[in-house]
Amino acid sequence: MNLRFFYFIGLLLFFSCSKKRKNKITTPNIIYIYVDQLSANMMGCAGNQWLNTPAMDYIADNGIRFTRAYTTNPVCSPARVSLMTGRFPGYFKDDQGKEVRENRGSMKIPKVSHEVLNTTLASYLKKANYGLYYGGKEHLPESLRPSNLGFTDFSDNEREELAKEAAKVITANHDDPYFMMVSLINPHDICYMALREKATSEQDAAILERASIELSTLDSAMKIPDGVSSEDFYKSYCPPLPPNYEPQIDEPKAVKKLIENRPFRKNARENFTDDQWRHHRYAYHRLTEIVDGKIQTILDAVKESDQEENTLILFSSDHGDMSASHRMEHKSTLYEESANIPFMAMWKGHIQSGKVDSENLVSNGLDLLPTVCDYAGIKGVSDPRGKSLRPLLEGNEVTWRETLGVESEIGKMVVAKNGLKYIRYDAAGFEEQLLDLKEDPYETTHFTNDAKYEQHLEKLRTIYEKEWFPE
Repeated sequence: MNLRFFYFIGLLLFFSCSKKRKNKITTPNIIYIYVDQLSANMMGCAGNQWLNTPAMDYIADNGIRFTRAYTTNPVCSPARVSLMTGRFPGYFKDDQGKEVRENRGSMKIPKVSHEVLNTTLASYLKKANYGLYYGGKEHLPESLRPSNLGFTDFSDNEREELAKEAAKVITANHDDPYFMMVSLINPHDICYMALREKATSEQDAAILERASIELSTLDSAMKIPDGVSSEDFYKSYCPPLPPNYEPQIDEPKAVKKLIENRPFRKNARENFTDDQWRHHRYAYHRLTEIVDGKIQTILDAVKESDQEENTLILFSSDHGDMSASHRMEHKSTLYEESANIPFMAMWKGHIQSGKVDSENLVSNGLDLLPTVCDYAGIKGVSDPRGKSLRPLLEGNEVTWRETLGVESEIGKMVVAKNGLKYIRYDAAGFEEQLLDLKEDPYETTHFTNDAKYEQHLEKLRTIYEKEWFPE
């Protein structure tokens, strides 16, 4: 009888401790999965039938997906500066005193001010007693590197080992809630296809010399499946050319200059055959599937830790890839393929499930900080135009923004909720465009000089100058 009694008491203590561990965290663990060069349409859940992304689709099926999410700047380093600071990259000046709008400048940001350091994502989360973990690609200036902001750097790997190391952190015991950023590199390796075709500059040659892993991964992604003929490959396996394959009518000089500044970009536009462009798209899809597998490792670890109902998972990308649209590859443009990115959130039992928001404008660079802070139980403000997504995630009534600003190295734009886009280019002199995503979703032309749009054009000019990019 005594043995049975102690056995029963032992079981009660075990289940009590297990329940205590599960319920101890009153604010959620937050995992931000951040991939590189993924456009918003590069997921099965977005209707793309040319790839298989079960991990991304799982987040969408069990959470909310925003179709109108944008980067603050469609190139790697400036976008990452935004994520850490909640500010536009153009808020900062480089070592030459120039506004930061491209990779070189963002990597040369001098030591940031105390005001910035005290309003970073890391600064707020430390005040909320969150453990901070960062792994993977950084591409940040010294003063904004994760380890200098207070993150534990658990892995410098950007690929498979990163996902495995992230899983170890997730399945470990945590006395306090944690915030983890997992920065995975792919499908960024697609950059090397056009680059190695025409790496004529010293800079590009140096990039290739350091890219053995990237090139090997790209070659695997480009490989025609065994037993498939070249004819069948292009007939049945390669995605078709996009509807906006040809350059935009009256294409801005700034876009032409962007292409001509790098010989490999110019070579791709002028010399790639239709089959080469389709092969590029095929490889881009395969690289996306590779990174989806790493995301699955992370999701499996959350389930294994029995913390899925205590964990908010956010998913996004720094920018997209042109993927043959307008006969372009790479990023840095203000076209949708480059600037429109995936943004999804999942927290089982706490936010909407299986919801697609195709209306509200989201900025991952401006909105991540206030959103994460909101769920961490602390008010976080850097750029006051950033907004917590919590009301949208939980289906509450909220007055949301009507327009959103986006920067790039060749110009800046304001995207409107009604589908209009006002772009002011400055890389090759003053140019402006008005686009209409409802009338022309593939941006094949523009409506700048159309009399029907005159009032819309004037209104967005004013919003550009007064609300988003005042001088």
